[in-house]
Amino acid sequence: MSKTSYKPIKPFLTYDQQIQHLEEDKLLIIKDHSTAKESLLNISYYALIGGYKTLFYDHMTRTYLPGTTFEDILTLYKFDDALRHLIFDYSNFIEQKLRSTMSYAFCDRYTNLQKDYLDPNHYQNTRKNRYNINKLVNILDYIANKDTDHEYTLYQRNTYGNVPLYAATKVMTFGQLSAMYSLQAHGIQVKVSRDFSTKRTALSNTDLIDYLHVLTHFRNRCAHIERLFSYKDRYDIPDTALHDKLGIGKNGNQYVCGKHDLFAVVIAYRYLLPKEEFKEFKKELIKLINKTIKKASTLTEAKLITAMGFPNNWKDISKYRV
Repeated sequence: MSKTSYKPIKPFLTYDQQIQHLEEDKLLIIKDHSTAKESLLNISYYALIGGYKTLFYDHMTRTYLPGTTFEDILTLYKFDDALRHLIFDYSNFIEQKLRSTMSYAFCDRYTNLQKDYLDPNHYQNTRKNRYNINKLVNILDYIANKDTDHEYTLYQRNTYGNVPLYAATKVMTFGQLSAMYSLQAHGIQVKVSRDFSTKRTALSNTDLIDYLHVLTHFRNRCAHIERLFSYKDRYDIPDTALHDKLGIGKNGNQYVCGKHDLFAVVIAYRYLLPKEEFKEFKKELIKLINKTIKKASTLTEAKLITAMGFPNNWKDISKYRV
């Protein structure tokens, strides 16, 4: 029986050896060794170089493009860090609105008693959903009856003998809230999706489920400090009028961008954020991109936004009504 063939394990390198390797073997320009060493200590070689070299690297020669500096890679890392904070903040706005509207719609249909949200029959309790509903009810049961880490659930339990849904959902993660919405009765889903709709565009409950699914994954990457700018999710947002109005090309029946990349998040924000909130988000994003391009001498705007999954005319997204 043949053994699996592995590549040789890379040897451990000290910070000084890592810098020497980057300069001599990879032809990276390092102007300040002390700053580079401190960055490698604070971030790690794997997270910084392994995570952010691609836009500056020639994979044929296995060296960096001429003129690339350590500071260029560090600038891209800092851009991604700021981008994570930006995406996280605006996803929190959507998370809070979902928490509020879903709690209201559920209690309006049933009551604010915990027995109602702990009842599997108050969800789409089909054979397909049964496992996920039981999982959800177990999470809610723990929050309602056992959780001792949050003073507001303790107060409700000790004072009233009941933890209402608006208090229980405050403990839940974005992913748990998204899953809970997907399991709600159809009528509740519709009420919530209408709360996210504009006067001109009705957002369907199925579209909202897809948006929340993708946003959850991007938000989690922000929370876990994973590379964000070039991330591609395994799930898609729906095809939208914005894809068509922006003239995004297709590969067969699939749009080439704005489906499971960072631009998909931007499209989701355009539909789910209030107009002024989206305007502020876009303003901050443009400012961040411009600052990065100005600072990274070998990085162009076209190269950066392509890696992000943005079409060249992405800024026109505000021109169209949704």
